[in-house]
Amino acid sequence: MRTLVLSLAAAAALSAQQTPPPAAAPQTSAPPAQAAAQAAAQANNLDEVLKAVDDLMWHTLLGDIADVDKIRYASLPPAHIANPHAPGAANPLVIAAYTFIPKKLDRSRKQPLIVFCHQGIHANEDTRDAHVFRELLEQGYSIIAPDYRGSTGYGRGFYQQIDYGGREVDDVYIGAQWMLENYSFLDPKRVGIIGWSHGGLITLMNIFEHPQMYAVAYAGVPVSDLVARMGYEPEQYRALYSAPYSIGKTVREDIEEYRKRSPVTHASELETPLLIHTNTNDEDVNVLEVEHLIEALKAAGKKFEYKIYQNAPGGHYFNRLDTKLAKDSRKEIYAFLARYLKPGE
Repeated sequence: MRTLVLSLAAAAALSAQQTPPPAAAPQTSAPPAQAAAQAAAQANNLDEVLKAVDDLMWHTLLGDIADVDKIRYASLPPAHIANPHAPGAANPLVIAAYTFIPKKLDRSRKQPLIVFCHQGIHANEDTRDAHVFRELLEQGYSIIAPDYRGSTGYGRGFYQQIDYGGREVDDVYIGAQWMLENYSFLDPKRVGIIGWSHGGLITLMNIFEHPQMYAVAYAGVPVSDLVARMGYEPEQYRALYSAPYSIGKTVREDIEEYRKRSPVTHASELETPLLIHTNTNDEDVNVLEVEHLIEALKAAGKKFEYKIYQNAPGGHYFNRLDTKLAKDSRKEIYAFLARYLKPGE
């Protein structure tokens, strides 16, 4: 259903953007820079349409078991301010987040919270993960899922606010604080955080930077070592990091900056119970990255759990599919979380 609705929305958005030129107009091509800007504008317009559709889809898919809402809160100011003297230039950035509260939850007792970090360097929390949310909600977890700075669906300006491994981490942490401040039945001692891929990186950076907030964490196929990652990714991907509005330099130009934003560098800071999953045939986050993290945690003498799946079907997305292996893997995740968060108690 989601695929059909999104396809129709995409077609409508593209049709609306494609205004035919006057019949007598000469055929001229725009300069490369102008053409690139037009393409970026169209892509962002489409992202906003798809985000609006997905906002509705969350209610359709989970409204039967959860109170679904979309909230906004103030986070840290932009990491890069072109003109710090402009009015409002240093104002806090406004972050949107989805919240889910199980409808049958006993609000007279303290209850656990899950902070869900979406995947993708430029992506957003969309309903492809709705089945995972449903499984968590059915166990009695409340959830917040922030669309941290740099997420798509909020226009080009927000897209360019990305601060990879930096203030996007704070956006998620502040979202967890917002939930605890606004729902008195949530237990500040039973907050867990989970994420896959880039969301795994944000999960790891959160527990390294804010260990007092989280009782447990799960990082699935997490981006772990940016220096190694830049060595095997293509130029188009590396350009997302070296863009002027992002890190602003290539890894060769500033290795230390990339190391600072990599979980592997902070392995000695682990204090939170942690489960890591990776897959040897992952086509996105190569297993070598996660192995570097595992080795660093062991070298630091840290206690944690991990599993390296051998060529599990699905590659990067292996344990978010509907296969038996994926479901069994998620059961392992939920059992690990429940050890510390104790849903239903």
